[in-house]
Amino acid sequence: NELASFKDPHTLTLTDNDGNQREVSANSFVVAVGGRPKYPDVPGDRECCLTSDDLFSLPKAPGKTLVVGASYVALECAGFVAGLGYNATVMMRSIPLRGFDQECAERVCDAMELHGTRFIRGAVPTGFRKVPGEGGVGTRVEVSWEA
Repeated sequence: NELASFKDPHTLTLTDNDGNQREVSANSFVVAVGGRPKYPDVPGDRECCLTSDDLFSLPKAPGKTLVVGASYVALECAGFVAGLGYNATVMMRSIPLRGFDQECAERVCDAMELHGTRFIRGAVPTGFRKVPGEGGVGTRVEVSWEA
């Protein structure tokens, strides 16, 4: 990763983590800054939850997973987990893929359901807590939520 700044309309100055700089030029640049994942700001969120960034760098498969939200990144994560053969559930407050055509968004959800992803609609988490796993082995996360 490098930090970029415009030198002029056709030149970027790139700075790496060590402070080394280089320049790149182009007729046009596309600026596509991604959003950052955020925690739901409820009790236990940081102790019990992962972000979408964390999911793709886990040392082992996540197992049964609840994905909070229905953005394209959230649905990508749920599809990834389901594709690995684990239970994936998406909890969404309102509509899937806000800003997209809703007929298409519903078709995406329908296809995901056909492949095993569950959806909890009209719900938000109110807390997370770690509890002992089945038979006292390991831990699992218990989720409280409201509709």
